[in-house]
Amino acid sequence: MCSEKELSNAVRMLSIDAVQNAKSGHPGMPMGMADIAEVLWRNFLKHSPTNPNWHNRDRFILSNGHGSMLLYSLLHLTGYNLSIEEIKKFRTFNSKTPGHPEIKETPGVETTTGPLGQGLANAVGMAIAEKTLGAYFNRLNYDIVNHYTWVFVGDGCLMEGISHEVCSLAGTLKLGKLIVFYDSNGISIDGKISNWFTDDTVMRFNAYNWHVIDKVNGHDSKSIMNSIQKAILVKDKPSLIICNTIIGFGSPNKSGTSESHGAPLGESEIDLTRKYLKWKYSPFEIPQKIYKKWNFVKQGLKLEQEWNKKFSLYKSKYPELADEYLRRLKKDLPPIWYKKTSDYIIKLQKHPKNIASRKASQNILEKFVKLLPELIGGSADLSPSNLTTCSFSSSIVENISGNYIHYGVREFGMTAIANGISQHGGFIPYTSTFLMFVEYARNAVRMAALMNTKHIFVYTHDSIGLGEDGPTHQPVEQLANLRMTPNIDVWRPCDQVETAIAWKFAIEKKEGPTALILSRQNLSQLHRNNDQLNAISYGAYILYDSKQPIDVIFISTGSEVEITLLAAKEIFSLGYSVRVVSMPSNNVFDQQNKTYKEFVLPSNVTKRIAIEASAKDFWYKYVGINGLIIGMETFGKSAPADVLFEEFGFTVKNIVNKSKNFLKH
Repeated sequence: MCSEKELSNAVRMLSIDAVQNAKSGHPGMPMGMADIAEVLWRNFLKHSPTNPNWHNRDRFILSNGHGSMLLYSLLHLTGYNLSIEEIKKFRTFNSKTPGHPEIKETPGVETTTGPLGQGLANAVGMAIAEKTLGAYFNRLNYDIVNHYTWVFVGDGCLMEGISHEVCSLAGTLKLGKLIVFYDSNGISIDGKISNWFTDDTVMRFNAYNWHVIDKVNGHDSKSIMNSIQKAILVKDKPSLIICNTIIGFGSPNKSGTSESHGAPLGESEIDLTRKYLKWKYSPFEIPQKIYKKWNFVKQGLKLEQEWNKKFSLYKSKYPELADEYLRRLKKDLPPIWYKKTSDYIIKLQKHPKNIASRKASQNILEKFVKLLPELIGGSADLSPSNLTTCSFSSSIVENISGNYIHYGVREFGMTAIANGISQHGGFIPYTSTFLMFVEYARNAVRMAALMNTKHIFVYTHDSIGLGEDGPTHQPVEQLANLRMTPNIDVWRPCDQVETAIAWKFAIEKKEGPTALILSRQNLSQLHRNNDQLNAISYGAYILYDSKQPIDVIFISTGSEVEITLLAAKEIFSLGYSVRVVSMPSNNVFDQQNKTYKEFVLPSNVTKRIAIEASAKDFWYKYVGINGLIIGMETFGKSAPADVLFEEFGFTVKNIVNKSKNFLKH
């Protein structure tokens, strides 16, 4: 027989040994939270180790991701495809046990965590997804979507500002299947948190409309068990279980101190810990009796089989719903999607409209949302400005099976929540704010890119062209920042046609985020032939050619394409042969083959000019060190858009004058 303490000590010792073997890591949290994990994983967590992607599994999120060895130990012991050899390779190159949990690297890891608070935010998104997806698909006696989201957080997670944003919203949305365990050990890297974190956490979460269970002994299985049972009974509020724990529990000299937080204990201290915990086994040795108690493969298969049986009956009774459910989980698009959207884009080109690309985006949503029930949108309190709603939008507050989330002024929280919605499955999230305020959301944007999460960012008010709100709202360096982030495809369309193709691309892209950069001001629709229309999806294409051979290539994006085209035609009238390239997405263009890239930007044409109302330096990549760039070198000013474009040189006259001087040399 094995006691609960022996089972949790197996987690402690695996974590200690792996950190020591790697000569780096964080043993303190796994040692402190092992007892909580033992109760949760062996008694409550619904999962299937042989099928980590079984959709009706509970989601377990380790928001305090520095304690990754806790999760790896649990996955190994319960029967996931994570061998003891992988545990020994903790924090080594290309192992399945990286320093922080990474989705797709380790079976059973639900989301990449490490930046504190974001795992909690992802979990809120997963809980929203479960509730909304269930409301859409479940029927009486057929709750095919019915699972919990469990989260481990530490003091650092609750200090981070994002925790305020997402926990406030979670309480408002009454996410009763979200249960969070707070590892309240009073210690962070700098020492005792009483010197810098004295919040009344109980009052704070009560104010968020959470169910709070306080003063749980995090090292007593009965206390932990009782707290979970109480949390499950509350259906209309998320629950916070505050567990009083000792960081580094079991270490005679380092427990309860910051010394155990982020460094190996050391061989001598590990020997003392073994004696204290009465653990008589050598490093990485787990006796079979403990493996047997931990293994969850049979229970997981049984849970999965029961769900499969229920789903089979559901499919017999509701075949169309079942097919739709499976389609969405597979990330397939409806068969009608491709023809409907292609026909729509052809129609747009034939019926020009001079409108802002944010308005074009709203018109596109009117068509696309009707075709895709999995599109779930939202804005950080800017819906009327971002134009992210349409007649098919339905708030999940008013209709839980709806498709729109009013996130409030919570850009960071919004982005991280939507990452969680995407990771859960069944939805394609899009979120929106002004491009300038991507700065508030930046780390969650980066996490979407790092995880290759399908998430569409709709960023409007894309340049100094937004006008009178001034430099606090006018983006300059943000476009370059997004373009240089791996895995994000950034589109800055010049009219409604390019906007539609950007949206279509973002939705059809299997993995990874897409950023749509849209204007506040109206843009003129440009003329294209069919070849040009088809070439937009390559990220850059030839919009205008005068004659061969080419003397100079103009490259532009967004609102500056029209004035670039007009200026190029004036340069042509002066006797130069010109080409104009519209480059709505440099990232997508860079992914094309060498032949196409050479066709659009032939290497023998060295005279190149880039025009964009954004940071200049990015464009040297395409025009060369001796190219001409007409862009932004300062912040903007508060004035009407036409005044600003005149002052900062985004006019036909200025482009022509600078081009003439450039071509003379």
